[in-house]
Amino acid sequence: MSNDVTPPPMPAYDPPSAPKKSRTNAIIIGSATAVIAAIIGTGIVVVQARDDDKPQATAEISAPADDTVTAAVEEEATPEDTEPAVMGLTDGVSYEDGVELSLSDYKRGTSSAWAAPENTPYVAFTVKIDNKSESVVDIGTGYVMCYYGDDSQESEQIFDDGLDGLPSMKLRPGRTAKAKVACEMPKSEEYLQVEVSPSMDDETAIFAGNVK
Repeated sequence: MSNDVTPPPMPAYDPPSAPKKSRTNAIIIGSATAVIAAIIGTGIVVVQARDDDKPQATAEISAPADDTVTAAVEEEATPEDTEPAVMGLTDGVSYEDGVELSLSDYKRGTSSAWAAPENTPYVAFTVKIDNKSESVVDIGTGYVMCYYGDDSQESEQIFDDGLDGLPSMKLRPGRTAKAKVACEMPKSEEYLQVEVSPSMDDETAIFAGNVK
């Protein structure tokens, strides 16, 4: 008798089948890359969801239109003429406060030996100040300056008999003052410029012209 024992046959098992892919997983994986944005040169953005493989929305994005404004042209300021006007030798000047000033009666001469300066050729003229203002004009604070020739040489004022210059007085409203003034001027010169201020409160008036 043989001792060999035949083992019982093994039960038959079907090999395990491969797991089926879950559609849910596919959807989740697809959602990770759900949105694809394509910016096209025309400014159109296409957003596509991979869930249903169809474009979900199409929107047009355009840059906002820039406002256009017209700037006003700034006018250039016209510079004010701050220089006093030059008057003729016989013109008159009226100030805003009512004071009036004029020159007249031009005469040539030579100062005497007792004058200051002596023996000097000059041109003399009358200065008239008419106070039509409502206040007193202090003529003593006024002045007269003369210049002659093409080089505008400063002229020295002549003090002689009858040539006393502006009086040192306070001119009341409604009153008029006259003074004979003489300025050095060589006989060969003709051009004369006279600057006069009736008082320290009034601007300087300029008179200019030729004296024969």
